[in-house]
Amino acid sequence: MLLKTLVVLATGLLAGLSSAGDVIYAINSGGEAHTDVFGIKYERDPLHGKVGTSSDYGKQLLIGRVPPSDQILYQTERYHHNTFGYDIPIDHDGPYVMVLKFCEVYFNAPNMKVFDVVLNGDHTIVADLDIYDRVGRGVAHDEYIPFTVINGRLYYNQEESDIRGGKIRVEFIKGYRDNPKVNGIYVMRGGLEDVPKLPPLPTENEDWGKGEDTEEKQDDAKSRRPSGPRTPDPYSVDDSSIMLPVFIAIGAFLPLLFCLCKL
Repeated sequence: MLLKTLVVLATGLLAGLSSAGDVIYAINSGGEAHTDVFGIKYERDPLHGKVGTSSDYGKQLLIGRVPPSDQILYQTERYHHNTFGYDIPIDHDGPYVMVLKFCEVYFNAPNMKVFDVVLNGDHTIVADLDIYDRVGRGVAHDEYIPFTVINGRLYYNQEESDIRGGKIRVEFIKGYRDNPKVNGIYVMRGGLEDVPKLPPLPTENEDWGKGEDTEEKQDDAKSRRPSGPRTPDPYSVDDSSIMLPVFIAIGAFLPLLFCLCKL
């Protein structure tokens, strides 16, 4: 009961932080409006009917790493046969974080869908993104992009660019493998420590388990002994054991030779 109460309080606290105005932009790409467990309110995709294709193909999957109520954020998406993007209004200086939500719901192998993400026309914030290679199929994957705005300029990773018309633009670049896509976007004021993160991938624990199994196998191999007697070393045999039959043969032949001489 106590644990349940703490979880409810923690969720309420996070929801309160998000609803206090930290999130300045949030959209559910390819889908309808949705409010997540942290209180972040995603608007209906503004590109609906304008650019690219919206899809809810992911609804046939259960999405890993997210609670059931928020799986819709990763089950709907927008993709396009060419580069496409979203314009995001920015009207205050300070630190920001952009969160890009992705989930591979179609391909069953890596190197099938690969693309870049560019911020404000000048900054490659995600290069050669292969969602399946990162997390597999039907698993949520978020990219966290911190940047700073000062006097009409955007600063990212020691690079800077101009902000035109009070908006920044995030673009999903058509690459050499299939079409670019995105499942959801939000931008909030603050640092990375203020952003709710997805839980770790379960493969980390699986890797630890594999390591333990490997160590156990190595220990078994060390303790294992070959069955049956050891094969003797032919070079370790005493020379006297080889000469003994020779002496016996000579001793038996001498009396016979003596008798033949008398005849």
